[in-house]
Amino acid sequence: MGLLKETIKSDLTVAMKAREELRVSTLRLALAAIMNAEVAGDEAVELSDDQVMEVLQAEAKKRTEAAEIYEQAGREDTARKERAEYAVLEAYLPASISDEELADIVKQEVAVAASAGLAGGKAMGLVVKAVRTRAGSGVDGSKVAALVKAALG
Repeated sequence: MGLLKETIKSDLTVAMKAREELRVSTLRLALAAIMNAEVAGDEAVELSDDQVMEVLQAEAKKRTEAAEIYEQAGREDTARKERAEYAVLEAYLPASISDEELADIVKQEVAVAASAGLAGGKAMGLVVKAVRTRAGSGVDGSKVAALVKAALG
């Protein structure tokens, strides 16, 4: 079993003993999402820590998007709950880099692609892949794609 999944399970036990309701419910939902991912294919598999991280990132992204939607609908209490759940999940995610650092990496990778004779749409996939590799798995893919598209003009 992956180390990250074990950590979440033990943290859930600690949270249950401490009666931390928000933490318990959030970690239970995260474990359920991990287990669903493990049985999603033709046969059950054990997820690696990287795959567990991807599941957690997707869950965290859902919380962020839901909070924005609730805020726009004027439901501040529900938005606060979603943000609190995100904060619980965030503890298990790799630290994300700043927007300035990400923009610098994009600029550098666009320059590398240009020096290789690639520009515009042809360079898009290559640059996005290079940026995601350098920035790490914690970076939002849609943000990377938007920055790269803008940089390629």
